[in-house]
Amino acid sequence: MTGNETREHIIQSGAELILRNGFRATGINTVLDEAGVPKGSFYYYFKSKNDFGLAVIDAYAESYRERLDATLGDDTRTPLERIRLYLDTAAGDVAASDYSKGCLIGNLGQELAAQNDAFRERLNDVFAAWEQRFRDCIAEGQQQGEVASELDPREAASLLLSGWQGALLRSKLTRSSEPLTHFRNLLFSRVLQP
Repeated sequence: MTGNETREHIIQSGAELILRNGFRATGINTVLDEAGVPKGSFYYYFKSKNDFGLAVIDAYAESYRERLDATLGDDTRTPLERIRLYLDTAAGDVAASDYSKGCLIGNLGQELAAQNDAFRERLNDVFAAWEQRFRDCIAEGQQQGEVASELDPREAASLLLSGWQGALLRSKLTRSSEPLTHFRNLLFSRVLQP
């Protein structure tokens, strides 16, 4: 592997472990064992565990941007179809993990926001970017008459993001899709419909 490939491999291995176990419970040695690289490699690419954690957040956000492009950015679908596709795709991923993983950004936010300002700010920036994508899609839906015109797109996007994150948490707790289904049903039948 090239240097950049090694760094990315460490980040991806660590992201998977952090998603399963949390940031604090994931030790550097465990990440390196999972990645199959020597300890010196970690400190060559990262100054500290926190530096590594921020790199994991950035890599996840970049990867997730591709998902948002494929769902919310799919101009061949109507805005509501795009939002539904996003939620259905995310729900499928959660079910595929047997409701054990959820969203890395949401998980880290719950775990670290009160303890580390650098993490809190970076995670909030990621959520703000996602919320903007929802806001744009909702506003476009309003222009097309598909979404309730009286909604404030900013508030609706905030509700969508916050509600979905809460539903993801509940689905992990209940080990079922029921919270995700309830959220989707109410969002489309009561909140967004004109």
